[in-house]
Amino acid sequence: YIVPEQEKPDSNFSTVKYPNPEDRAVFELAIQMAKEKDVELIIGTDPDCDRVGVVVRDKKGEYVTLTGNETGCLLLEYILSNLKAQDKLPEKAFVIKTIVTTELAKKIADEYNVKMLDVLTGFKFIGEQILIRDEQGDEKFIFGFEESYGYLAGTDVRDKDAVVASMLIAEMFAWYKSKGLTLYDALISIYEKYGYALDFQDFFTLKGKEGVEQIQNAMVFLREKKPANMGDTKIEVIRDYETGIQTHIKTGVEEPLDLPKSNVIYYETQEGFWVCIRPSGTEPKIKIYYGVSGNSSENAHKSLEKLRDDVLSEIKPLLE
Repeated sequence: YIVPEQEKPDSNFSTVKYPNPEDRAVFELAIQMAKEKDVELIIGTDPDCDRVGVVVRDKKGEYVTLTGNETGCLLLEYILSNLKAQDKLPEKAFVIKTIVTTELAKKIADEYNVKMLDVLTGFKFIGEQILIRDEQGDEKFIFGFEESYGYLAGTDVRDKDAVVASMLIAEMFAWYKSKGLTLYDALISIYEKYGYALDFQDFFTLKGKEGVEQIQNAMVFLREKKPANMGDTKIEVIRDYETGIQTHIKTGVEEPLDLPKSNVIYYETQEGFWVCIRPSGTEPKIKIYYGVSGNSSENAHKSLEKLRDDVLSEIKPLLE
């Protein structure tokens, strides 16, 4: 089915406030139609068709919007498990994600003995690694994704591609359907196998030139302070991508990072959670990414709430 109101080109995108597949509101017409037609899967791309959002029906009949991390992990598990089952998984296979994308993807890759590469935020860095390794000729790219709804399989494009991703999502849906499972069932199965991962973002927008300076001052403060804790959360490792140095807080040992310089600070906590702070390079905005995991959804949500409270207790005063 195609949503009639959104079937024909409309440069004003008049059926939505903002045509972004990360926003559940853009799927309102599709969800309404899905209820009428008894549909289990909704796929929607952004206008230039490089990012794709997914809505699935759960066991209660409710329509659940998947995050970019959830869709990416579903695709990664589906692709790797099927390649392995068919004995087609290359010996030197690798997958790629950005540093602010869920660590659940690393657990999935490890399960299949596939190398996971982390790159800076931006799909161009994923494409760059594909090109480098393709030219070297001894490694095989399988899949790459970022939390902001960009996915890629294959090396023909080397950029996020909602056409390929949509086809893979539909194929994956049909495969699980043939096993009597929904994509929601498959997602829960992943959490039960690897642990309940939960990721979240906060962002703050300040005003004008003063706001840009305030954010830069906050980054300088965090960079120089190298906090051993944020609130009650103990920090174990700090990766400063501006200086290119990783610091182990307990020992003070420093190691070089092998990614390009970028104004980003990444923290690993004692619990194995992570926080990444990244300001915009052009606007007075700053983003804070969080990643936690737990043995249940409830446990993960409690951990996220505590981590956010602790981090924001340190960051908010720097932005006031």
